[in-house]
Amino acid sequence: MNNLEQQHVYKGFGLIIDSYLRLPEIAPVKASHQKIDVVITRTNLADTWSQLIGAKKNKTIYVKKDTIMFRIPNVATFFIVNGDEIHIDPLADTNEDELRLYILGTCMGAILLQRKILPLHGSAIVIDGKAYAIVGDSGAGKSTLASAFLRNGYQLLSDDVIPVTFTNDNNPIVIPAYPYQKLWLETLEKYGRDSSDFTPIYNRGTKFSIPVIDQFANQAKELAGILELTKTNDGSIKINAIEKLQQFDLLFKHTYRNFFIPQSELTDWHFRTSAKLVNKIGMFQIQRPVTRFTADQLVDGILTIIRGEMYSYEEN
Repeated sequence: MNNLEQQHVYKGFGLIIDSYLRLPEIAPVKASHQKIDVVITRTNLADTWSQLIGAKKNKTIYVKKDTIMFRIPNVATFFIVNGDEIHIDPLADTNEDELRLYILGTCMGAILLQRKILPLHGSAIVIDGKAYAIVGDSGAGKSTLASAFLRNGYQLLSDDVIPVTFTNDNNPIVIPAYPYQKLWLETLEKYGRDSSDFTPIYNRGTKFSIPVIDQFANQAKELAGILELTKTNDGSIKINAIEKLQQFDLLFKHTYRNFFIPQSELTDWHFRTSAKLVNKIGMFQIQRPVTRFTADQLVDGILTIIRGEMYSYEEN
């Protein structure tokens, strides 16, 4: 492989990242004082793609233990190896903003899985010194709910990819990712914020990258709970504890890029990791009405559950 010289060093996801491409979302660090965990290079991947994919023209992804390769048409080919290398072969006219979407998303999710750090898909916030992960399907309102917590003075640990690992005492912790949120225009307008102050996410004109540097928790926090956000046609908010057996399904469903797991030979690891989480934390399902904006009321309901040690809540 023809690797180009590295130029930029950052700390994000608990890792020191040496990248040929600028990653302005992540805090820079001095390279001379750091042990590099992940190297991102620009590499010609044509031969590697041919060797792994062969003549399967319609195939866009290859996964095996410690190796993940995928191609985004008209953008780039990405090759993630051993939890410490990300090789990128972009098309000549690919926008760097678009490359960063995949680097900070799918590529880092793959790196975390290969390093056996659980990447949950959602937003992580700090409440009373502990981390709570908000997970849910696309469009459930995870980032909007996290933003409502930030408006009430709480801190963000991660948005989109939540790195979860364990202390030597097997206590789960959330590692800070980087101090940005992705918010829809509707959320900005609800809170009276001018979208012209922020950068639209590439090719998604109604979603914006929002810096939250002043409210970013830059230290790992103990994971105390997981909150699954769902949508309902019912007019009221409901929060209920999730039964133990259902928690395993929840954890797999909301693991970032979970389709990597079987072919990466990580199924047993994921089950064991899930079992440790199930025995340590509480998990709740939050039903939010689709008929109205409820983020602020959801904050009140969640705090009632967390601080009142209740097992269910329904909006009166």
